[in-house]
Formats: sequence, C-alpha cells, structure tokens
Amino acid sequence: MKRTYQPNKAKRAKKHGFRKRRLTNILKLRRAKKRKKLCA
Repeated sequence: MKRTYQPNKAKRAKKHGFRKRRLTNILKLRRAKKRKKLCA
C-alpha cells in the first residue's frame, strides 16, 4: 500500500516556498508580527 506522504522537495518549494509567499502579502503580515520564520 502506498502511503499518503510522498515527499518531493521541488513540489514542496512550489507550494510553500518563499517565492510563493512573496507573491501574496503574507510576508508583510508576518514581518509586522515580528515572526522569526517568515515561511516554512
């Protein structure tokens, strides 16, 4: 049986990476909150 999580670095970076976050205003909000980590 195949498991649900099949890790793939490229796919993960596309979904949750910094460049994806930069397109939205999420980074600005997280910076405003003084988050140590801006994205995953």
